[in-house]
Amino acid sequence: MDCITEKFPELSDKQLEQFSNLGDLYREWNAKINVVSRKDIDSLYLRHVLHSLGIAKVQKFLPASRVLDVGTGGGFPGIPLAIMFPETEFVLVDSIGKKIKVVEGVSQELGLENVTAIHGRAEKVKGEYDFIVSRAVTKMDDFVKWVRKKIAKKNSHELRNGILYLKGGDLTEELKNFPSARLFDLSDFFDNPFFETKKVVHIPIKYRL
Repeated sequence: MDCITEKFPELSDKQLEQFSNLGDLYREWNAKINVVSRKDIDSLYLRHVLHSLGIAKVQKFLPASRVLDVGTGGGFPGIPLAIMFPETEFVLVDSIGKKIKVVEGVSQELGLENVTAIHGRAEKVKGEYDFIVSRAVTKMDDFVKWVRKKIAKKNSHELRNGILYLKGGDLTEELKNFPSARLFDLSDFFDNPFFETKKVVHIPIKYRL
């Protein structure tokens, strides 16, 4: 929890309470439905919560904006971002029903009224979104095909509407078809060795009918 408060000192009392409750909630749910690896559960705040919040260092979501988290798993990056931006609407989708059950349970227990959980495939999700977020669920070519028609027309943020993707390693080959991609090194924001090769990839996507 200290790694969160150190990097985000502006959190409200309510946000601090919600973040502090995440650890116990995920331990309880993970005992029933394994959504976080056993070795990672003790490093939940660093490897999952703070990692998810790397997106918040790159782009602060505005009130009334809409964000779609594709392949959310147990709720990452969507739930930490929903705590951070309580006036932004988050839709979390995953094709595995038991993972969405965890998302629903954690969201309810935290009192997150800005989260909607959907069991299904990303391609079938309705609506338009300012940003699509995810944590390395598939190669970028495939991911863009899934979400390219879900981008809202009006741009209101510093970054253009599109994809904010958490991924690590050398992305040169994977991003060769996306010359407009911009990479943000998480090591610029977080000094833990875990983030040395971790990045947020922003790909602007034009609105399509």
